[in-house]
Amino acid sequence: MTLSDSMKANGKSVASSGPAKSVDQTRVSAGDVAPKKSGGVLLAPSTPVKPTGSTGGYSGIRIGGRGKSSVSHGGKGKGITTDIAPPVIAFRDVTFGPHEGEVRFRLIHFWEAWNTVTKVLIGVEMLLIDMEEFVIQGFIPAGKMESYVRHLKPGCTYRLHNFYGAQSKPNYRVADPEVTISFSWNSVLSELVDSSIRFPADRFRIHGFEEFDAACDMKGPLYDYIGHIKLVNGQVPGDGLLLDEASIVASRRVDLHVQKQDEPVLKLCLWDQAASEFCQKFNASGGTARVVLVTTLNPKRYGVLSLSSMTPSRVFLDNDVQETRDYLCWLLSHQDIANRVTATAVVKPEPATLGELFAYMKKESAKVAWFECAATIDDVVHGTNWYYIGCGECHTKATRGPTTLMCKKCGKSEIDGVAQYLSRLSVYDSRDQAVFVLLGDAGEELTGKKAAALVESYYEANDDAGVEDMVPVPQVMIDTIGQTRKFIVKVSTHNLTGKTKTLTVTKVLPLEVPVPEGEEGDEVAEVSGKEVDDHGDGSVKRAAGGAENEGAKRARSG
Repeated sequence: MTLSDSMKANGKSVASSGPAKSVDQTRVSAGDVAPKKSGGVLLAPSTPVKPTGSTGGYSGIRIGGRGKSSVSHGGKGKGITTDIAPPVIAFRDVTFGPHEGEVRFRLIHFWEAWNTVTKVLIGVEMLLIDMEEFVIQGFIPAGKMESYVRHLKPGCTYRLHNFYGAQSKPNYRVADPEVTISFSWNSVLSELVDSSIRFPADRFRIHGFEEFDAACDMKGPLYDYIGHIKLVNGQVPGDGLLLDEASIVASRRVDLHVQKQDEPVLKLCLWDQAASEFCQKFNASGGTARVVLVTTLNPKRYGVLSLSSMTPSRVFLDNDVQETRDYLCWLLSHQDIANRVTATAVVKPEPATLGELFAYMKKESAKVAWFECAATIDDVVHGTNWYYIGCGECHTKATRGPTTLMCKKCGKSEIDGVAQYLSRLSVYDSRDQAVFVLLGDAGEELTGKKAAALVESYYEANDDAGVEDMVPVPQVMIDTIGQTRKFIVKVSTHNLTGKTKTLTVTKVLPLEVPVPEGEEGDEVAEVSGKEVDDHGDGSVKRAAGGAENEGAKRARSG
């Protein structure tokens, strides 16, 4: 949802959802007598603020003062007057509490802030930089968004008179200061057009592998990362490698394996807007982009160190900014270092026996990880559904609405249901036994058949079958009993907390092929976590009212 869309949802009038115009584009000429109203904000003739030494400069239309013109007329109002210039406050001098002075800054970036629990829009967060290259976070409460947001444009310079120094949030902080510049009831925002004042364009907080590794899973400050790309969605980048934009929009994700100089390789997970931004820029390069810089990343550990993009994340490639250009120069002159780690070594999970997996799950230091495990299939568990009905786009388990199947991940109230594997296997090796759950593509890799095709075949052969009937385990899966295969298994949070010993299979390697293509397959997001836990007690939850079988029949009938 865009900023404009969100304000419409709140029942407030908004300006066009197109690119925001800088404030001086709405300037009223000095010949106008009466104030003009634009989108609920009064725009009045603007009187320039007289320069005072190096703090001079003037702006166009000023926004604020409870929706009124910020310029005083006839001695009335609380706006900036031309008699006394407000004191200019440097970001490093901003303290907690109300301020009647003025800050001047370049707007680097802004984004919506939502309450993740209540799904309520809180306001707009901003990243600001002043003349001293000091970066601070800004905030506009939801109730004031209509007055200010439509005038914001990244890269433009502004003046803000009257604001409140608020406490910065403790988690996921995007700037160093503990204070945030928050717009208050009497804040006045105006564009700064004095060309003699110079502001830096941006400032990055780049961390390396060790710093991110030490900050894993702590919900601390969000830092930036730069490196050269080893893999894009499991593929080695090269001329002609283009990403499917429609597929990325559906999955909302791009997975990169990236290395900073000679540091260890880590995984970079780009979500939503960051994924789309990377896709567009990477395709525009013809698949030749080699350097990536992503801001505000959250470090987690899923087998390998993984950095996940957040809402304020931005993506830069090869020649976008000076930092990427400098790194690209380093890369071109240090190919021997950059090529030490091969793509195969990047994604190869550590081999482990069943006993070693169980021992790992008991360690206090254990984290979510992937392993390669060889095991023999002893049986296919009967008596439960071996598939689920998922969203045709993201494969998340569908839920049943009044008349249609819905996907809570995509937010769609009507979807096409597609059968996906959710099968339980009893396996063993030389010393131990275990239960594996095959999800999504892993089932097809084992049987060579898509779950949707097998379910459709059953209903075609059994026209009298009802939506409540359990589709029996297909013969192609039963035929795998006795096979010894190599599986990529995920030790999940549910395993580590002792809720279940059932292990999730994210990939089944081809027979006699020892090298895995990667630990992909964990993106059955809504199923791989909660649903695997459901299997731990030997049950598979059906969608309400038999949505699985009904969805399969719907898919069959077109």
